[in-house]
Amino acid sequence: MGVDIGGTFTDIVLETGESQFSTKVLTTYKSPEDAIIIGMKQVCDQAGIHPSEIGQIIHGTTLATNALIERRGAKTALITTQGFRDVIEMRSESRFEQYDLNLTLPEPLLPRQQRYTVEERISAKGDVLIPLVEAEVQALVDRIKDEGYESVAVGLIHSYLNVDHETMIRDVLAERLPDVMVSLSSEVSPQMREYERFNTVVANAYIKPMMKNYLGRLGGRLQDEGIKCAIFLMHSGGGIISIESAAEFPVRLVESGPAGGAVFAAHIASRYGLDKVLSFDMGGTTAKICLIKNQTPKTSRVFEVARTYRFKKGSGMPISIPVIDMVEIGAGGGSLAHVDLMRQIRVGPESAGSEPGPACYGRGGERPAVTDADLVLGKLDPENFAGGSIKLHKENATNALESALGEPLGMDSQTAAYGLAEVVDENMANAARVHAVENGEDLAEYTMIAFGGAAPLHAGRLCEKLGVERLLVPPGAGVGSAIGFLRAPFSFEANRSVYMRLSDFKPDSIRILLSELEAEATTFVLSCDASADIQSEFKAYMRYAGQGEEIPVVLSPEQAIAPDAATFQRLFEHDYITLFGRAVEGMDVEITVWSVNATTQKESVKPVQPLMADAQAMTSGCRPIFDPALGESVESAVVLRNALNSGDSIQGPAAITEDETTIILPSSRQAIRQTDGCIDVVRRV
Repeated sequence: MGVDIGGTFTDIVLETGESQFSTKVLTTYKSPEDAIIIGMKQVCDQAGIHPSEIGQIIHGTTLATNALIERRGAKTALITTQGFRDVIEMRSESRFEQYDLNLTLPEPLLPRQQRYTVEERISAKGDVLIPLVEAEVQALVDRIKDEGYESVAVGLIHSYLNVDHETMIRDVLAERLPDVMVSLSSEVSPQMREYERFNTVVANAYIKPMMKNYLGRLGGRLQDEGIKCAIFLMHSGGGIISIESAAEFPVRLVESGPAGGAVFAAHIASRYGLDKVLSFDMGGTTAKICLIKNQTPKTSRVFEVARTYRFKKGSGMPISIPVIDMVEIGAGGGSLAHVDLMRQIRVGPESAGSEPGPACYGRGGERPAVTDADLVLGKLDPENFAGGSIKLHKENATNALESALGEPLGMDSQTAAYGLAEVVDENMANAARVHAVENGEDLAEYTMIAFGGAAPLHAGRLCEKLGVERLLVPPGAGVGSAIGFLRAPFSFEANRSVYMRLSDFKPDSIRILLSELEAEATTFVLSCDASADIQSEFKAYMRYAGQGEEIPVVLSPEQAIAPDAATFQRLFEHDYITLFGRAVEGMDVEITVWSVNATTQKESVKPVQPLMADAQAMTSGCRPIFDPALGESVESAVVLRNALNSGDSIQGPAAITEDETTIILPSSRQAIRQTDGCIDVVRRV
């Protein structure tokens, strides 16, 4: 069973042999496990099994991310090196909005009075310059005890090279404050750059009590239902880890849901033999866009959470963990719209969530959301939303659009809905363009794979805006991330900062380092699946001397076993030219971080041979749907997805409906149902 807790819906997918059953239930914020139990019973009833027959549960959640965004974590203290108390407040001193004279930097997660220092110092080579005195640590811990902290983060300068001082502090805390949870930066994120590392360990400590409590409650509730199978968590890097590891390092769960979506898209790309895919995941709260090359999602070492300037890069809190690299914007079905001081329609990042939800849910929401616009434009059937489990109220949506957008701008409800939808679609298109440019890619060469409850509603229009010729909407798209959990391998990425220049290349040291990292990562994976067949991926993060940022360079196992400076130089220059167009002659190259990702084998996929259209699909009716490219409502066919046979074709404009989402086919597109159930959308001939 795959479980994805989102900002609006909790998605449940159950697989039994070749059969798959799924449902969406509204997320229960106070006790997220309630929605899981409700959804689990629904899919078990569909499958005709008892919950005790479930053999494995894989879970992903936005709870960690939401706790950081909403500042709902535990009372936390930070212990750091004297002189570095204000690192998380000073940030990197860069201005993410260069011309904003009133720029407001986001507040650090911990105020200054919750940050403490000890007199110690480790050098950039790992040598002890100032020893840490245990008596001083004991005195500091006694002060912390009096303040009633639930969790303590320990982040000392250069501790990634020498863990002794952080370990001493943990031992003293364990002795004097056994009930307080402790997080060490040398374990959570053993990498250079103290701002990112300190932020990461603080974030881990901040959400650790809440996540540990939640995972404990979830385990108890599932046991009460007769479930005794292993529970695993999806992590942000695209793999799964044990519930015990997730409780210890909950910061690795940030972006776990979107990571499942990227794995889902990569699985579909493998089936169709696609090497260039744009993954588009739009749920209730956010939209996520990810580039997938050679059936593998692009990964990164740093991710920003809780961006304060409309998801602008640099305005958030950097978390230094292995993560699938994606761009995320506040554009989901529940994203709320308003008119700003310049009389422009703005959408998100604020979301109606599931409580109260969009105005059309009839649960008390009064402000217009994207779902309200989709309903008024005819994209949604008010009687069959979420398989008929939620009745939508068009009158509520119309009133909300008129009061919030129509009256201030002098337009009717349909025009307001049109404006709202176009703003959302253009925001997503622009985010995709920027993400592609930053990675040196041309989206015209890409195929889009759309999933999430809201993505199929908007993907056709997004393809028109981006010039993307082909769109695939897989079966189960409405619960795509939860299905992705079931496709994800067990994996763990171990990394370490050891600085080295190619002019001072030490092959023996590199070989030993990579061997140690491989052993660490492999041991972690084997703790989840003792019989696993494991493969390892090696990376070196490299840059020209003096540059501020590195690029990841993938090494083969042979290159890791027998490292060679000339080979490293060649690999780096090839990747650098791909990204930036040219190499820099005469510059030395630096390596700052080394990583090894150990993962179980991907499950084999059955290739799909695409069909040509051989029959017209049977329609179940028609309704007017607004086509933004034409600027008017057009009579559109309504087709039931479950009634489609392989090879059936549909000409736009049309709506292809199912319980968990609806595919909107613009007038410019046509679709074919492929043998695996994917709806293959291309430009209309």
